[in-house]
Order: sequence, then C-alpha cells, then structure tokens
Amino acid sequence: MTETDSWNNPLRDPSDRRLPRIAGPSGLVIFGVTGDLSRKKLMPAVYDLANRGLLPPGFSLVGFARRDWADEDFAQVVHDAVKEHARTPFRDEVWTELATGMRFVPGDFGDDHAFDALRTTVEELDKARGTSGNFAFYLSVPPKFFPLVVQQLKKHGLSDPPAGSWRRAVIEKPFGHDLASAQELNRVVHQVFPPAEVFRIDHYLGKETVQNILALRFANTMFEPLWNRSYVDHVQITMAEDIGIGGRAGYYDGIGAARDVIQNHLLQLLALTAMEEPAGFDAKSLVQEKLKVLQDVRYSDDLGAHTVRGQYAHGWQGGQEVPGYLEEDGIDPESRTDTYAAIRLGIDNRRWAGVPFYLRTGKRLGRRVTEIAVVFQRAPHLPFSHSDTQELGENALVIRVQPDEGVTVRFGSKVPGTSMEIRDVTMDFAYGESFTESSPEAYERLILDVLLGDANLFPRHQEVEESWRILDPIEEYWDRHGEPEQYTAGTWGPKAADEMLARDGRSWRRP
Repeated sequence: MTETDSWNNPLRDPSDRRLPRIAGPSGLVIFGVTGDLSRKKLMPAVYDLANRGLLPPGFSLVGFARRDWADEDFAQVVHDAVKEHARTPFRDEVWTELATGMRFVPGDFGDDHAFDALRTTVEELDKARGTSGNFAFYLSVPPKFFPLVVQQLKKHGLSDPPAGSWRRAVIEKPFGHDLASAQELNRVVHQVFPPAEVFRIDHYLGKETVQNILALRFANTMFEPLWNRSYVDHVQITMAEDIGIGGRAGYYDGIGAARDVIQNHLLQLLALTAMEEPAGFDAKSLVQEKLKVLQDVRYSDDLGAHTVRGQYAHGWQGGQEVPGYLEEDGIDPESRTDTYAAIRLGIDNRRWAGVPFYLRTGKRLGRRVTEIAVVFQRAPHLPFSHSDTQELGENALVIRVQPDEGVTVRFGSKVPGTSMEIRDVTMDFAYGESFTESSPEAYERLILDVLLGDANLFPRHQEVEESWRILDPIEEYWDRHGEPEQYTAGTWGPKAADEMLARDGRSWRRP
C-alpha cells in the first residue's frame, strides 16, 4: 500500500515544492512510552510535527507501559515532555488538538487482557478520530522484548490491517547482538509484518547532514570526479562522545562501543560515503547501492594491528572529576566491554581499492562530535621549497554531522607577504548560517517517513545482516585476545589507536 493509494489530498499539486509532505489519516502506538527515548525524543517529535502542520487533524497517540495511569495522566506526561524537550514553541491550540487523540493502555507485554484493551482502544480511535485503520507500532523497548511484542500484536489482530489500510512496525536498535541473533530477529518480525512494513530506526540517517552527503556528491560536479582511489588518500569516520555510560550500565555492559555504534551508525555512514550513484532517491535504489558497498567491505587479515579497543579510566572532563568505566555503578570490575573502538576497513571494488577507511567511536573523549573526513592525496609535485610548504597539510573535505552541522573544505593558500609561504586554510558551510529554517530533529523526519511509508532513510534487514558479517569476526578476535587498553577520560582514546594510524604513515584528525 503506497501513500498515494491510501491518501490523496485533492488540494495538493505534486509540482508545488513549497508545501511539505503531510501524513494522511493515521495513529502511533508507542510501547515503552515511559522510557527516556520516548520522553526526550519521540513525544516532543510528535508535537513538533503537529506544530509544523505535518500531522493529520485526527492524529492519535497511544501509550502502552506498566503504569497505573488514566488517559489524563498520560497526556500530562506528554505535556511535560513537550514543554521541556520540544524544538518548536509551545502553542495551546496545537496541544489541545493533539491531546484530544491521546490514550493510555496499562499492562505487561505478556498480558493478553492489556492487548485486548489496546485493540479496543485502536478501534475506538479509528471511529472517533478517522485514522482510516492506519497505525504504526513503535517498539521503544529493550530488544529482548521485540519478539514477544510483535507476536502479541499478531495474536490479537493488531498487525493485520483492515482492507485499504496499513499497519507498520518501528524497531529501535540494536538489531541483534551478532549475525545469528539479527537473522533470528528478522525472521520473527517478518512472520508478523511484511519486510516493507518494518522500519528499523537509525536516528543518524534522519540527520540533515547525513542526507546532505548524497546531495553533496550527486547534485554537484565538483566533488564526485575526485571521489575515488585516484585522489583520495583515506577516509576517517568519527563518532565521539564526551559523556560516560550514565545510567545505561544494564544495556551497555556486554554490548560495547563497536556493537552500539560501529555496526549501525558508522557502517551506514561508510556506505553513504562510498556508494555509487543510485538510480533514484527511493528506498530500493538506495538499498541496492549501500548493499553493494557493505558486501565489498573487507577487514584486515591482521586484526591485532588494524583494530583497537579501549576502556575509559578515571580522569577529569569539563572541569569535573569523573570515574572510570570499571568504577561506574552496575559495572563488573572485571568487565572487558569496550567503550572505545577503532577499526581499519577496505572496500574491495574499482573505486576504492587500496583506500583505507578508519572508523572510531568512544565515550569520555575530548568533545562530542560526529564527522566524516575525506582526506585527499598530497600533490604529486610541489614547485616550492620545503620551507615554503612545511605548514601545508593534506587537502580534506569534512562533513560535520553534529553538533555544528555543515561542511568544511581544507586546502593550501599563500600567506600574505613577500615570501611564497603556503599554509592550510578552510572554507566553511554551516546549516545555521546558510538557511533561515532550522534543521528538524532526526526523529521528526523519521516518524513522518514512517507515517508516509517512505523507507528511504531506514536500513533494510539485508544491510543489518551485512553489517554484522563485517563486525562479528572482529568481536570474536577481541574475545580471544587480551583486554581493552585503558585511556584517561577527556583524552582522544588509547595510544594504540594513534599507533595503528602511525604504522600507515597517517594520524587521526583532531575534530
């Protein structure tokens, strides 16, 4: 069922680019609605969409959790979350309309009576609010509950759409903890929902700058001719956090940085950076090209030399003394979980043969930043003396995903004066300065895409499984060899990571 089949607004002209895409009649059910993700991201995103006029007038929001709440209690929780975390200004008239369609269903995931009540609630909202039977089920719950929830939806008839309607499942990461568990999870979910109706959320793909990778490469002629092994020396993809694990010990310990970030976020960024031009900006074309890249990714035979893992140790950050990972509440003092991971990968195709891709992520690093740095080869010949160019580095194009979204180009320029001295300079493009409209939150874009049935920015199950194929051998090697190297909180990771690049004659960028 496509968006056009289910909803066609006669007042909309497809050629009018001024009007945004607006969801048709629909509702959203959030499981685990009392969690941090729901409170800080999902409920504010729903309000922001309503405030921007992108939700239908009868939009319905249903919360499901183990709380003894009435509908009014739930509405108050959403109200407080919106007031605290929404991106757009609070408007009473928008809130009143949204709150009219809010309901809460208490219960456990294994409680048949609760799912019967949920079905009754959905049917009542359909009649009262005109949702046309269209509902998305957002599983903001620990991964171990995914199979139970989708099976309960099937058992109680919630996953089966009425004629002419749709039912969709939205699943948060992690999608399994290795290839075997990911394949089993996909099998269970696809028994209930068709693959095209399963939306796996990777919130990084909802960020404007990530989508801008495709615009930068394929809407311009000045970058793509250089985007290959003839000109690119190497690529660095970094996601650094300046925080520790906070209260996530139960989730994080045993998972670690590589499974938490590299398997999904960073390999998706690698695929978008390295993929060939798709036939179109549609889900099928994008998945085809990303899959080709992931299938061509190769890890080094010498994993000891080309992978690094670390754990943050006690130190100072932002003027505050912070504990080491093994000192955090709820962490086993013998834990070997990595809070830092760096790996070198290659892509075995004509465009990228011989070009290393360095991926790194970590907690308690120098600052919060996510970026993709495409570092170009040095000029093959410089008609200048060594002293004229000793301050000259390598040309680079840096795509800043967060926090200051934009693009920086680094190149050499003559220093004013009588001598021919050449030094690195930068040209910056910043979203905040170039556009009057602020970027929407990633979850705004992704929730709207779910309601529209637009799967462009959602990893398909084949991509998830290919990503685990890449990471599993590395995790297995780490399990058999040694301990994570300790690094002081507030620094840029273990010494072994610097040594890994130094052996290749390169060094990490300092974001």
